[in-house]
Amino acid sequence: MKALCLNGVQGRRELKHEMTKMDCYLLRNKLKHYMEIDPHAKANGTYSIRSVYFDNFDNKVMNQKKEGLFERDKFRVRLYDNNTDFLNLEKKSKRNNLTYKQKCSITAEEYEKIRFGDIAWMENDARPLMQDLYWQMAMFQLRPVTVVDYEREVFIYKYGNVRVTFDSSIRTSLRNNDVLNPDIPMVDTEPDVVLLEVKYDEFLPNVIKQLLQVSDLRAGAYSKYQISRMYG
Repeated sequence: MKALCLNGVQGRRELKHEMTKMDCYLLRNKLKHYMEIDPHAKANGTYSIRSVYFDNFDNKVMNQKKEGLFERDKFRVRLYDNNTDFLNLEKKSKRNNLTYKQKCSITAEEYEKIRFGDIAWMENDARPLMQDLYWQMAMFQLRPVTVVDYEREVFIYKYGNVRVTFDSSIRTSLRNNDVLNPDIPMVDTEPDVVLLEVKYDEFLPNVIKQLLQVSDLRAGAYSKYQISRMYG
């Protein structure tokens, strides 16, 4: 059976698990014999990700995550390797046990307008996702709240469209939303923790299951945004 779609986007399954750096090292050495390294990675096999997450004064997004609601949405603006020329607005949605992600390009100037509350132009924007964010900001007072940085290493397995990622060096800006500032002060969260994420379509191939030993992985058990908010 094909995964269900939301606004034309196919849902994916997602498992998360916290692990130590040593466990990460051992698992990485197994995966590299069966999976491909992300071709977009730097020479060391990783790339840097920076995201600014949206929430409101009641911490609506964070509380929905804590409560484990089966239907919830999360907006963020993301850039890679500190390249502010290429920004994406992303919406990540959970519907039961499936994850959906939509994204569109956004300019640095547009983000700065959003950051300072200039949002009227978004209402009739040609990008549906921008309009969606406008209504969320207008009705629920969503605003960019916290910047989160981390290093990501990705392994790919084409059967089942599997992506295994290791996220490490997770840092937070506390309540600073100046995502375009390369010198924004950042604080380490849990330096010894690596977040393993496994994403796939309809099935997870047996060879990957055996490599990961995923029996104790739980969907949505860990959120980089949630852990970053523990610090402010």
